Amino acid sequence: MPPQEYSFRLQKGIVGGFAPPTPDHIHTVTKAASNPSLLIASAVRPSGTPALQDAAPKSLAADHADASALVEELHSILKELPTEQPPGSEDIYGLNTSIAWGSEDLEWYNGGPQGCGGGTSEVQPTEEQKAKFRRAVEIVNELVEKGV
Repeated sequence: MPPQEYSFRLQKGIVGGFAPPTPDHIHTVTKAASNPSLLIASAVRPSGTPALQDAAPKSLAADHADASALVEELHSILKELPTEQPPGSEDIYGLNTSIAWGSEDLEWYNGGPQGCGGGTSEVQPTEEQKAKFRRAVEIVNELVEKGV
């Protein structure tokens, strides 16, 4: 079962080089112990534009059967996955996407706070771990789509 309070963030667009990466979208999902809902904030960069634009905030009942099962699955997947070493060195999952999770029992993020700037990670995931990361990305996107 996931913790009572948690927050996670998905960013598409983490690979940079000389210049920092330009995100395509950022989704943040937050669950506070005092609130029975998941609060969903999104910012999306329309194709061909330079900046993210905030979308209207959404929410989803945290005890909704699908939402609860998806969050629990995401939490358990992230507990098992490695991150690049040193942080931000390489997009080891190859999806140009980062996930950051914060809760009392788990602090996990890939891609580094400023994205991936080049270099080689000392840690490389297996094909099975890459598949699990793809599933984690699907879960976050599914939760964001379910929000109203």
